[in-house]
Amino acid sequence: MATKTLSIRMNDKDYRFLSELAEEEREDVSKKVRELVDLGRVMLAIEKYKKSEASVEKAARIAGVSISKMLEIFREHGVEANLDYEDYKKGLKSLGKVW
Repeated sequence: MATKTLSIRMNDKDYRFLSELAEEEREDVSKKVRELVDLGRVMLAIEKYKKSEASVEKAARIAGVSISKMLEIFREHGVEANLDYEDYKKGLKSLGKVW
């Protein structure tokens, strides 16, 4: 996967937090930032799903994971499905096409 370089500005408090976190875990600051971005994507996806601003599919895209992984993440975080009757009908119709 191609990577890009990003330069950001942050306050001293946040930089110290990142530096200390990286040092505690014996990693570099860049890696910790990438991990926090990944975690932030997952948390954003969860919040949007909980607020009915995203479907499972859209939440998975936001989080950068597969739909099955997103469902696993929801389960791990105790997120209840916000599906209505029409969602179930669409799911059954899609399942019928596959089988």
